[in-house]
Amino acid sequence: MKLNNLITQSELREMLDYDQSTGEFVWKINKRYGYKGRTAGSHVRTGYVQIIINKEHYLAHRLAWLYVNGEFPPDQIDHINHVRNDNRIKNLRTVSCKENQKNKLMHKNNTSGVIGVHWYKPRMKWKAGIKVNGELNHLGYFTSLREAAKARKEAERKYGFHENHGCLSL
Repeated sequence: MKLNNLITQSELREMLDYDQSTGEFVWKINKRYGYKGRTAGSHVRTGYVQIIINKEHYLAHRLAWLYVNGEFPPDQIDHINHVRNDNRIKNLRTVSCKENQKNKLMHKNNTSGVIGVHWYKPRMKWKAGIKVNGELNHLGYFTSLREAAKARKEAERKYGFHENHGCLSL
């Protein structure tokens, strides 16, 4: 049974092949937006791959999940290595929005090199914090960046953040 015009796993498998080791989809049939033997999809501004099937736009990582697991993910898909067009099944995991926030890249404007740590000029110390369940938890003021980073890493482990959280890129 289809809900909201979503494609089923069997329909998807009739139209596309999915290579779990590369994360790429290849057309099995001739269609307006793709031709047999050609790679399906195109990159969109957000960095994800989008595939159009029967006039519906699908993100390739959600189709990969459907192709392998037989159903669309109940919530969000996290790209474990933060690469939005890396749709290998081993790089994808289904998560809640809250869990997905625990595996984010470091912001480009970060000046300390450590997520959740910044220089606090009024005290002339490094200030560390972590946001959990929408609340900012103050971890302390530190004389060295290394101490602040250590406190932040310990808090990430305590609150179940992914090991890749805070990376610049992988």
